[in-house]
Amino acid sequence: MHLDARCGITQGVSASWLQLSLRAPTAALDAISNFLIERGSPGVVLKKNEVRAFFVRPLNGTALRRDIQRFLKGIDKIYPGMEDQPVRWSVLKDKNWNTAWRRFFTPQKIGNSLWITPPWLARPVNTRRKIIAIEPGMAFGTGTHPTTRGCLEFLEEVLALAPERQLTILDVGTGSGILAIASAVMGCSSVLGLDNDPVALRAARLNVRLNRVERKVKLSSVRLRRLTQPFDVVAANLTAEAHIELASLLQTRVAAQGYLILSGILDPKVGDVLRRFCPAPFKLIGRKNVKEWTTLLLKKES
Repeated sequence: MHLDARCGITQGVSASWLQLSLRAPTAALDAISNFLIERGSPGVVLKKNEVRAFFVRPLNGTALRRDIQRFLKGIDKIYPGMEDQPVRWSVLKDKNWNTAWRRFFTPQKIGNSLWITPPWLARPVNTRRKIIAIEPGMAFGTGTHPTTRGCLEFLEEVLALAPERQLTILDVGTGSGILAIASAVMGCSSVLGLDNDPVALRAARLNVRLNRVERKVKLSSVRLRRLTQPFDVVAANLTAEAHIELASLLQTRVAAQGYLILSGILDPKVGDVLRRFCPAPFKLIGRKNVKEWTTLLLKKES
């Protein structure tokens, strides 16, 4: 059984729960469970050829169902037939998971300079790492998933390349706000985090306050196409399909000689994404592969 912590669970002694059930080949269970945990499930049970995930209500069911279908479509080339697998939902009786799940959420060291920890644990002492407290909420991004880690590691590398510059950063699909917060604590001058999910924005605002970076980090539900200013770094932890759909908008939001970080890409889709952005106006300068996930670092050449 895989468990991870999510904030909505602490709101009272009991809650109303939804159970998701999905059949899948054994080789796909880990990828699916990681995805569902990062999408807000505090508990995922793996059985033979089946995943069961639990979600506390209320939740943004429409957005969640859409994200799950996109994910299943994305892994269909790796695990044929996943796109057509029925996703079954059922309502469960109230159950108190108010505190039991917390022991499963542990601090994470990321890259050379970051330490991600839940706020209920004592902060590490005698460390030179920058500590970020993330209250795991009903939003993507706790630092445990390969796509989030890939983005954080590339952000660390990019910010280290220009320690004297005051970089501006755009976080597209900010989720829990982890990328925006990390950018702020690592020294950027300002960050704009975008998300069209109100649940995600509530979680991100909580995490911004926890880390006292309100002066640097601004959050908004404004559409990407409404922005006009360029940014030194644009990070987008979405899906391959979303990257391709938003390619022209993402390209224009990156300043000349700026950087674009693309994550959430399943390995079979990497070529499709690269053909949309390279060879012009971007050059591929970094690639991270963890399990079936790829994160790309691109630099704008003009």
